Amino acid sequence: MERGSAKGSGITPELLLNAYSIGLFPMSESAEDTELFWVEPEVRGIIPLDGLHISHSLRKQLRRSPYEIRFNHDFDAVMAACAMPAPDRPQTWINAEIRSLYNALHRMGHAHSVEAYEDGELVGGLYGVSLRAAFFGESMFSRRPNASKICLVHLVERLRANRFQLLDTQFTTDHLKTMGAIDISKDRYMTLLNAALVWPDQPFP
Repeated sequence: MERGSAKGSGITPELLLNAYSIGLFPMSESAEDTELFWVEPEVRGIIPLDGLHISHSLRKQLRRSPYEIRFNHDFDAVMAACAMPAPDRPQTWINAEIRSLYNALHRMGHAHSVEAYEDGELVGGLYGVSLRAAFFGESMFSRRPNASKICLVHLVERLRANRFQLLDTQFTTDHLKTMGAIDISKDRYMTLLNAALVWPDQPFP
C-alpha cells in the first residue's frame, strides 16, 4: 500500500496538500521514528456523508449534551492527545515532523480539529485535513465514554452543512464501522476524490 518514501523530510505543507489530491498521505512507523513514508491503500475507508450510523444509545447521550464541543480551539492539543499511547493503541504513527506539518496546515486553514470538553478539560477529539470539498480524517482519541464518536457526529453535521462531498477515513476500524464506515476500492475512491476536488474550497468549521 506504500508508494515511495518520504525520507529526508523535505516535505512542505504545499507538497502534503498535493499528495492528498492524488490519494496519498504520510505515516511513520512510530512516534519515535524520524522518517515518513507515503501510503496509498488498495482498499480505502470512507464514511458516506448521508450514511452516518448513530446507535440508539449514542443518540440518547447526544441529547444529554455531555460535552462542550469546540472546533479548532486547540488543534495542537488534539494532535498531542492522538499521538499518546492508549490501552487499545500502544503505539502511534504521529511523530514530531507530522505534528509540525499538520500544525502548519492548520495555520493555513487546511487542517482542523473537533474537540470535546468536560468541565474545561479536553476529553476527546479528532483532526483532519480539508481540501476543496473533501475532508481527510487523520486520527481521534477519547478519554470519556463516546467522546470521539460524539466529535465525529458533529464533524459530519458540519461537513454536510458546508456542502462537503467526501469524508475519507483512510482505513476502517471496528470503531468506525459502527458509525457507518465502509471499504471501497482505490479506483472508486479516486473517482469520489476527483469529483470532490472540482468544487471550490468549502468553509470549515
